[in-house]
Amino acid sequence: MYPLLITAAQLQALQTQGTPCAVLDCSFDLMKPEMADGFFASERIAGALPAHLDKDLSTHQPGQAVNGGRHPLPQRERVAQWLGSLGIHNGMQIVVYDRNKSQYCGRLWWMLKWLGHEAVAVLDGGLQAWKDAGGGLDAGPALPTAPARFELKTPLRQLVLTDAVSAALGQPTQTVVDARAGARYRGEVEPLDPVAGHIPGALNRPFTENFTEDGRFKSPEQLKSEWAQVLAGRPASSVVHHCGSGVTAVPNVIAMELAGFGPTALYAGSWSEWCRTPGLPCAQG
Repeated sequence: MYPLLITAAQLQALQTQGTPCAVLDCSFDLMKPEMADGFFASERIAGALPAHLDKDLSTHQPGQAVNGGRHPLPQRERVAQWLGSLGIHNGMQIVVYDRNKSQYCGRLWWMLKWLGHEAVAVLDGGLQAWKDAGGGLDAGPALPTAPARFELKTPLRQLVLTDAVSAALGQPTQTVVDARAGARYRGEVEPLDPVAGHIPGALNRPFTENFTEDGRFKSPEQLKSEWAQVLAGRPASSVVHHCGSGVTAVPNVIAMELAGFGPTALYAGSWSEWCRTPGLPCAQG
């Protein structure tokens, strides 16, 4: 079982051995969401299934969202139904990837952990690593799959909502870490949300700093050193990750686990929900 990362060679070995696997392509463009279907149709890992950030990994239906923000999480039951419709069941090793240096596939990795599924891994290096390893490719529309049953289990990762983050603001029991780029964190620019800035007291660790030039995660040793500097003595167990809409914070979650700090919490509503909630403080600088 691979619960965190998997290499292209390891995935190829699983497929050769006939291990039940499901591979999902989460490629996306935040500024051009309409491109996601084109990414999938143009080139993907052979046998991969589509996982669209807006259509599958978020919901905008009234009464169906767990939290607010730009990419609200669907209820766990609805995610399980969607997975079952793709033929995915609990006995599978699930592998998620994108062509965006793991910017988006971590969302589905976290959601599956939230559904109680341990055997889910991010393909380190994404589609390019697969191509470099000589992996097979597909193109065109997704092929139909026979439905399966995906059962919910006890959540393996912690979801934190706005009320809880607000209630613990400024307390030593909570360390908020913002995964957005420095300019957005400081409030110098804001291309997506109505207010620029950050949650008061939040630390800044841009998610891009967890990767090497080729889009693979840095070594556990390097990540441990870098995250120790970010935390500066604060307990890892107090960390609550966020970003703009709960998507790109997940590479920080994964990086801390790779570094040996253990699972940490995710504030999925993130800045897009926080800055739209009346009465909550916003900081700049």
